Amino acid sequence: MNRNSSLDDFIKYLENRIDRGEYKNSVHKITFMTTMHVIKKIIGEK
Repeated sequence: MNRNSSLDDFIKYLENRIDRGEYKNSVHKITFMTTMHVIKKIIGEK
């Protein structure tokens, strides 16, 4: 990831990390999920 990545790329990045289990602990996973949810809500996805 870099600063020029699109939001779609970032959402896919988060989804892939969650799917592959690439997080430190359950709090880290929830942080990823919350971040993804907030971004989707802001851009109008469900």
